[in-house]
Amino acid sequence: MGLLEGKVVLITGATRGIGKGIAEVFAEQGAQVAFTYAGSVDKANALEKELNTKTKAKAYQSDASDYDAAQKLVADVIEEFGRVDVLINNAGITKDNLMLRMSKDDWDLIIKTNLDSVFNLTKAVVKPMMKAKSGSIINMTSIVGIKGNAGQANYAASKAGVIGFTKSIALELGSRNIRCNAIAPGFIETEMTAALDEKTVQSWRDAIPLKRGGQPQDVANACVFFASEMSSYISGQVLNVDGGMLT
Repeated sequence: MGLLEGKVVLITGATRGIGKGIAEVFAEQGAQVAFTYAGSVDKANALEKELNTKTKAKAYQSDASDYDAAQKLVADVIEEFGRVDVLINNAGITKDNLMLRMSKDDWDLIIKTNLDSVFNLTKAVVKPMMKAKSGSIINMTSIVGIKGNAGQANYAASKAGVIGFTKSIALELGSRNIRCNAIAPGFIETEMTAALDEKTVQSWRDAIPLKRGGQPQDVANACVFFASEMSSYISGQVLNVDGGMLT
């Protein structure tokens, strides 16, 4: 029996990278998986088919940055699965540029996609979780949201905002047995990093105390911890999954 047997998880942005890794590991741990995707129908269908060999799973095309769409999504998931035990706010993008060249549109897009989406989905699950007197909300931040990074002021601000949001929600909802934690990944090797030249990737690895990049499963395992009863007395925390970069 898996650590998440019988739980229903909703994951935003799960057709690639970290989100896909989370969906796969949660299915292996016995959770039923609802996940969202933005545009790639083929990838979503393939993942849904893969997950359904292990558990009940369903893909939903939904924009997490759209408030009304988030409300409808959660209602649809509850209609299909009966409840939402775990919410993982994973959807996010980057639009890097130095401040001198960063446009207002670049700023607004990142804040809307990375921060507004966390509000939207959390807002949508709060009442059902309060009714159930149980829930775990897991927000994906970044080590950039802790230490900052040149050329990523918009991204860093959005991810720092996620941390403040996480701690506030933990304080608000703790009395209802709803926990809220955040995970801050470091250099995780995904399809996006695969597009970088090897010299750049190796320079990142050399700067990490463990001398390797992380894998999506490393982040997924941290999510399992926060979603399971193993962390039943942990809330309002940020867990760095970074190979020791911020040690």
